[in-house]
Amino acid sequence: MLAPAGRLASGYRRYGSTELKRLRFVRRANALGVSLEDIRVPLGDEKHDAKVNRSAQRKLEDVDRRIAALLRVRHGRSALIGTCQVSRSACTCPILNALSKEDPS
Repeated sequence: MLAPAGRLASGYRRYGSTELKRLRFVRRANALGVSLEDIRVPLGDEKHDAKVNRSAQRKLEDVDRRIAALLRVRHGRSALIGTCQVSRSACTCPILNALSKEDPS
């Protein structure tokens, strides 16, 4: 994604402002879950706007699905915690009983 830059006497590479802009883009896009393949879209190339927009939409839909799944987990745990009473016997704990049940499949 970045062409190798020349090395300084210290051995470090020296990148210009264009490369630094590209690196910032790559790091931020990656942090948002964008694949490296989608990141390869040239910066400032307007013909790729629709592709980038579709990719961003798919990522947003994926985030929404994950949030919905996490909310279901949260609701389930909250309900179990609400039914739990302090007990010395593991067999009377609603959380342990619920987690030990067979799946209804």
